[in-house]
Amino acid sequence: MWMVLGISAMVFTVLNLVWMFNRKKAKWFRFAGLAFTALTLCAFYADGAGRVVAEDWGGLIDVMPTMNKVLWICTIVSILINSISLFMEKE
Repeated sequence: MWMVLGISAMVFTVLNLVWMFNRKKAKWFRFAGLAFTALTLCAFYADGAGRVVAEDWGGLIDVMPTMNKVLWICTIVSILINSISLFMEKE
């Protein structure tokens, strides 16, 4: 599930940039990109919690260290990219 939400976050972030460069209002795409980013983090956390409950320690050891770094980087990049349209917006 977190993979689908992550891809949705990327799609809306790209749409945000495309609409911004076409001089159109992109606030809904910006909102959707950040919302899907937050939902991706929640879904990944839920996946990790499910592995703990199932006592799948091998799965946790394989997935969590790498994905922790990836999720931090993707979240920071998503915030920065989505904020570009906010700061470039002319009132």
